[in-house]
Amino acid sequence: HRDLSGRRFPQGMNAGNRFAPPPADVIAANVGAALAEDIGPGDATASLLEDAADSAYLLCKEDCVVAGRPWFDAVHRALDRDVRIDWRCQEGDHVAKGTVIAILQGHNRALVSAERASLNFLQTLSGTATTTAHHVDAVRGTGTKILDTRKTIPGLRLAQKYAVRVGGGSNHRIALYDAVMLKENHIRAFGSVAAAIARARALHPELPLIVEVETLAQLRDALDTGCTRILIDDFDADTRREAVRIAKGAPYAGRIPLEVSGGVDMSTLRGIAEDGVDCISIGGLTKHVHAIDFSLKLGPPPGG
Repeated sequence: HRDLSGRRFPQGMNAGNRFAPPPADVIAANVGAALAEDIGPGDATASLLEDAADSAYLLCKEDCVVAGRPWFDAVHRALDRDVRIDWRCQEGDHVAKGTVIAILQGHNRALVSAERASLNFLQTLSGTATTTAHHVDAVRGTGTKILDTRKTIPGLRLAQKYAVRVGGGSNHRIALYDAVMLKENHIRAFGSVAAAIARARALHPELPLIVEVETLAQLRDALDTGCTRILIDDFDADTRREAVRIAKGAPYAGRIPLEVSGGVDMSTLRGIAEDGVDCISIGGLTKHVHAIDFSLKLGPPPGG
């Protein structure tokens, strides 16, 4: 996808391979920023060490879904291009507490200087993937997809959206450039759902079009006019079920998916999915991050 200036950007709506990370230049920029803020002009403590060959092991200290290997690797290679990293798990693997998931061979100064930045990426992205996996498991068998939102850590949107895919979720739009999303204020400005959709189609015919509706009358307007997906935001349970009945019945036959957002937590998630909606978007996948506990220790792992 290209924006109006012609620059190329990633596109959302779950395009691409689930395990395909963002472009290398995006990862490099993330890593460069992390190392600049952590090391600055130099690691004063690491300079005390003789720059000798050494090894380290990466320990997972709680059950999780692993995500973030490309960033972990890039941090270490930025400081020691010859470092060897032997992973004992794959991206997206469910790993148990106490598992040694990687062995590193390199120079001790580089290993200790890279430790915190590499773990920050791994703990954050594994936390996002693990939280997503819990939500995906909660709706398993219903046919409902779990979507993320734009409520991401500044500067790490593509990284977190990648982690959502690793956890089994799907991406909503990436940003403001790759989909048109008509909300209450936009619809009010145009006077009706149909008028707002017509304007969006005229200006951006190539982009996905998502329309938020607040009433069943607006839902029918969106279904009649046509769009990519309809967001039924903060409908109560009875109204939500009626919305599903309307959208899946004649003459619409479920051609336009319904998305729920707002008022969703683990206690309500399964019930909403069982009502028959197609997607549930959850800001907490990327906003309320529970960082996974990892440690990187010099020397061989316990037991060799």
